[in-house]
Amino acid sequence: MNKKFVGTGVALVTPFNEDLSIDHKSLEAIVTYNIENGTDYLVISGTTGESVTITAEEKIAITKTVIKANNGRLPLVLGIGGSNTLQVVEEIKNTDFSGIAAILSVSPYYSKPTQEGLYQHFKAVAEASPVPVILYNVPGRTSKDMLPETTLRLAKDFKNIIAVKEAGNNVHQYLQLLKNKPEDFLVISGDDDLALGIVLAGGAGVISVLGQALPKDFTTMINLGLEGKAKEAYALHFKLMDITGLIFAENNPAGIKAVFQALNMCSSSVRLPLVEASNVLKQNIKEALKVFA
Repeated sequence: MNKKFVGTGVALVTPFNEDLSIDHKSLEAIVTYNIENGTDYLVISGTTGESVTITAEEKIAITKTVIKANNGRLPLVLGIGGSNTLQVVEEIKNTDFSGIAAILSVSPYYSKPTQEGLYQHFKAVAEASPVPVILYNVPGRTSKDMLPETTLRLAKDFKNIIAVKEAGNNVHQYLQLLKNKPEDFLVISGDDDLALGIVLAGGAGVISVLGQALPKDFTTMINLGLEGKAKEAYALHFKLMDITGLIFAENNPAGIKAVFQALNMCSSSVRLPLVEASNVLKQNIKEALKVFA
């Protein structure tokens, strides 16, 4: 089961039309593009999918579009998380998991719970979920770091908690997780810039932002890393470095949507309070993409 999530997963964007309605046609095209270019699994309604400004009805429609376009070819992960534990549990209970292989559940934000509070939150999520759970620690957004001892406690106590997407950009924390994790528990990088190094240290792969726009290069890099071929993998890492920095220069997902706009795959529109990438950033992204032509 866990092997489904080894390699390169991508946190899909939610493309918008000019009126900011969901652009389902472009979403289908992005799914197909990733399937045809080596991506291992797809994540729906994560941070990059602008999940906090998507309605419940839109989330269902987006999920249906991805399931249809995917047509059973890749494992699908659905983002279900939040800062209200009871509400998260209720959403899990009311979700149709047909076609969904796992959930990605973000650590509670704003409330800033203790480590015990984080444990109890994810205990409730694990007990409610009929599919495997991937924890998501992203302290830059939640204002509270889920420490390795809490993650590992959850991994040991709940068989359906199979992985963590660690996105604290903290190499030492990654290494603590890799050193002490149960054998079959997956440590997945949520930091595109650190992904290769973490894979070479024993990580299972990445849930990437950039990977969905440049899947051939990104998945090849990760696969080489999983094979221990550091020299060849780092050649691709260096090729990807500039564009990786650029997509996060202003905000995510404005940066990756600017990449998709440059590739003529979807508009660069985002929903407030996010704003589109600046013209300067868009031009820099176009220049950086020339090495991939």
